Amino acid sequence: MSLFDRLFRKPTDPREAMRPLWHRTIEIAREPEWYRHCGVADTLEGRFDMVTAALAVVMLRMEGNPELAPRTAYLTEIFVEDMDGQLRQSGVGDLVVGKKIGKLMSTLGGRLGAYRTGFADNGPTLEEAARRNVTLTDDALARQFADRLRALRLRLDATSADAMLAGDIA
Repeated sequence: MSLFDRLFRKPTDPREAMRPLWHRTIEIAREPEWYRHCGVADTLEGRFDMVTAALAVVMLRMEGNPELAPRTAYLTEIFVEDMDGQLRQSGVGDLVVGKKIGKLMSTLGGRLGAYRTGFADNGPTLEEAARRNVTLTDDALARQFADRLRALRLRLDATSADAMLAGDIA
């Protein structure tokens, strides 16, 4: 690389390396089985609940890997960027966007904690987290949701760090 290139090159945005994982996380959240078999309501709220659930499981997997853990902040920044865009696109004004983003971040943090506890307990706590944090069409389907979330966690645990970053999640 020439001196000129090094002097005038734009720095690489570290979030760009996380975009494939972000896009795959959204794909996972949109899988029809969550809505058909696990009872997630196919509404704006239900879809947001699924994005936060899938993102929380991905972030929990990243926390357990020293190579990935520092990058969770970039994934969070992409979440904020995407939610900001969604809010603006739906007509939310500039004065309110920041406040709503703060609430969404608080929601994500709470759910991350609930799912962390649910996975650590490896029992009914994950079902309870689903009942509290996911808009379900029938609360009786919380077990199916929790079982599918556990299966997602196992898939992520079996995925290498490089594959995760590439969004290559089976």
